[in-house]
Amino acid sequence: MIINGTILWLALPFFVGFTVYLLPGTARLLTLGVTLVSLAYAMALFGQPAPLDLHLLDSFGVTLLADDLSAYFILTNALVTAAVILYCWDTSKTAFFYTQAIILHGSVNAVFVCADLISLYVALEVIGIAAFLLIAYPRQDRSLWVALRYLFVSNTAMLFYLVGAALVYQTHQSFAFTGLRGAPTEAVVLIVLGLLVKGGVFVSGLWLPLTHAEAESPVSALLSGVVVKAGVFPLVRCALLMEELDPLLRVFGVATALLGVVYALVETDAKRVLALSTVSQVGWVIAVPPAAGVYALAHGLVKAALFLTVGNLPSRDLTVLQQRPMATSLWLPLMAGSVAIAGCPLFLSFGAKAFTLEYALPWQGIMLNVAAVGTALVYAKFLVLPHRRDATSTAKLGLWTALALLLGSLLLANVVYLEAYTGPKVLKALAVIGGGLLFHRLVVQRFRFTLPQVLEDFEHLIGGMSVMVVVLFLMVGSWLAI
Repeated sequence: MIINGTILWLALPFFVGFTVYLLPGTARLLTLGVTLVSLAYAMALFGQPAPLDLHLLDSFGVTLLADDLSAYFILTNALVTAAVILYCWDTSKTAFFYTQAIILHGSVNAVFVCADLISLYVALEVIGIAAFLLIAYPRQDRSLWVALRYLFVSNTAMLFYLVGAALVYQTHQSFAFTGLRGAPTEAVVLIVLGLLVKGGVFVSGLWLPLTHAEAESPVSALLSGVVVKAGVFPLVRCALLMEELDPLLRVFGVATALLGVVYALVETDAKRVLALSTVSQVGWVIAVPPAAGVYALAHGLVKAALFLTVGNLPSRDLTVLQQRPMATSLWLPLMAGSVAIAGCPLFLSFGAKAFTLEYALPWQGIMLNVAAVGTALVYAKFLVLPHRRDATSTAKLGLWTALALLLGSLLLANVVYLEAYTGPKVLKALAVIGGGLLFHRLVVQRFRFTLPQVLEDFEHLIGGMSVMVVVLFLMVGSWLAI
């Protein structure tokens, strides 16, 4: 029953996506209905006694694998996409927007159950096209350039990936993930590089801040909440299947967590702060593969809530917001999201951080704790912003229903890891948040630092990929030789 249901569940978003054009008046209901089906499927996976392993073309290694790890990522996709649909409910978005949103939702879901390189390639390419169309939806010069830039970088990364997949097949006559074991070093390097770029990991992923900052807020919520997870999920899956890749992923995860925090600390554009924070949080997801599902769920929910809220602020410039108080009704969800992502108790992020640190290696624990303090410093920027009850707000009902879903889910999902609620861990989390707020008031607000954004330039992104190829060859070659 669950096997037939999986095939239908995978096909449903694409069928509905094209049906929306025939019935444009039902676009919102149909797309929301698909997200509810994904929600139900994720819950069913959690109840499965054993992983679902479905071989479609066995001689080629084309396989679907759905387990608890898949369930966490699918649940994230369902909740974030549903929140975006609710947010856009009373807007003038056309059937075209909902079609691309639901196709994006379906292709991201497909990534979370793929266990072979060729099916993953197809799903990632569909994601790239749907994301490109959503970014370009406003049809303004700026949005079109950002969308084309995203598409070019994404396709370049996937070209590296495809060559690597072909080399794996040449070696084993199979596209299965397990074929990475025993494949040529260059195959592993090219595949890992493509996925690092797609997931926005480390220097090769610095395409992410500009893309997420310039897209419309609901699109930014989708990109940051679920699309970047499509790049890192296969890395996590492969690291759990092949212990040889685990050390590589842990190093890149910690480096990414620290890099994103450093850049976000000196940023004054609210959406860029959130986008750079996503770089850091993606590092947390891949740094400790056994805890990736829980952390991905926590990050996806809170980051979508923050992007939707920031999209309704009177300005994106934090220096302007310091002089122009916002409505208290907007500051409250901004505050809730900020303390949540910093690891405040009562929110899933607290348990996710504790769970991740529990499975981290000793050296990782030190670095990730530094990154956690940095995250608290970053989000202190939002906590200190002035607000007034009588300030005007243009927020519509869609924002409040979306926030109710996202923040409510963050609270309810605490049941995932109740073991985190011990006295020392709670006190540590509160001390980190309080210390970050205090340090921001006493030090950060008095000094202004900037970091060059040259690495985000288009030509440097492509050049950065070439540099990363060399670095990965050295790292992968040394690990596989051990």
